Amino acid sequence: QVQLVESGGGLVQAGDSLRLSCAASGGTSSSYAMGWFRQAPGKEREFIAHISRGGSTTRHADSVKGRFTISRDNAKNTLYLQMNNLRPEDTAIYYCAGGSGPGTRASVYPYWGQGTQVTVSS
Repeated sequence: QVQLVESGGGLVQAGDSLRLSCAASGGTSSSYAMGWFRQAPGKEREFIAHISRGGSTTRHADSVKGRFTISRDNAKNTLYLQMNNLRPEDTAIYYCAGGSGPGTRASVYPYWGQGTQVTVSS
């Protein structure tokens, strides 16, 4: 069973960039499709992006398209989310997730990290 640990969150100003990382252990990350989700206070968990096992196919939510980019380095068992031009509405806890197939629903993914907080001030 794979364990996922996110890092890279923090407090930034609007317009800044952050890169989140998700390190996988206890398994081979290339065996799993991976995704990023986020959850703001009082809101449901929201799909951000997903990537296929080999990294050749990605999908991004409309709310982040053109600003965020998902990628992976299977040699390092690490998933990334590059976030540019951050906005206050991007403030949330960001989670990485792994599963057998990419999807936009959280229920597709059985494996989750503990989350990393991203706060964007105006």
